Amino acid sequence: METIYEQPVKQFVKNGTQFYKKGKYIEFAIEDETEAIKANAFYFNNPEWAEEYLTYCHRSDSFKKRWLAAMGSWDNKVVVDIGCGPGNIFATLGGKPKVLIGIDVAPTSLELAEALGYTSVLADATKLPFVSGFADIVTLNAALHHCEDMGAVLAEAARILKPGGLLVTDHDPQLSAWDYKGVAKLLWNSRKLIYRLTGRGFHKTSSQQFWGLACEIHHKPGHGVTENFFKGILEPLGFKVNVYPHNHELGEEVLEGKKGKPEFKYQMGNLLSGRNPFAGKSALTLMCVATKNNI
Repeated sequence: METIYEQPVKQFVKNGTQFYKKGKYIEFAIEDETEAIKANAFYFNNPEWAEEYLTYCHRSDSFKKRWLAAMGSWDNKVVVDIGCGPGNIFATLGGKPKVLIGIDVAPTSLELAEALGYTSVLADATKLPFVSGFADIVTLNAALHHCEDMGAVLAEAARILKPGGLLVTDHDPQLSAWDYKGVAKLLWNSRKLIYRLTGRGFHKTSSQQFWGLACEIHHKPGHGVTENFFKGILEPLGFKVNVYPHNHELGEEVLEGKKGKPEFKYQMGNLLSGRNPFAGKSALTLMCVATKNNI
């Protein structure tokens, strides 16, 4: 018997693709459990860590204003949130999507997201089990850098969008801002010790810190996203692409080209790396807002 959890998803699944009802989420088989998938599944499946992430991350007023300005209303639309975690985006933005599908690899987080109003799906973001061209909006917040193949995930997000659909990504580290050099890189490499000595940082235990860092495959010097990364993948697929560098606590002004002021430690990291800490290439994050052309 078809359940209420299956109904919103089944209409978009590729023919012949099997899925299973698991508690309060739907599971598709993951053929290749990469190290990134294993690390994210472990971290975000921990109830305490997932609850903390939901409570404290991406919940600010500036985040809400920035996303609403970029996305507009998602009421009565089909929305897919890739890397939804425990549901931070919907918890912050609210609204009334027609269908809200959240995709992740951690059952505990998917159950938390379902309680907020998501139709929760466990699946591999590099090989989504859905047909092409069905979503009005696809979101990827703080998700790409958690994936080994960022390009494959972005291309899949583009594939499932309708013509005229909107793709929004945010909170992935800008490569040029995190490419620390010299003393800055030495300090970065010693950050685990510094966190332990000072008691600072988001993570409460060494285990939580280890797995939290293990999740962030591309959040380290020499890694990250660039404007060319987004445009190089999306423009050939028929997208109009806008990329906005910004620091974390800034709202709708990001879409006007403002970047905000970085925290002192990031200013020092860029200064010690020989860069102007207030330049666009020193902004911590890139937000990508891309519209798929109508055919």
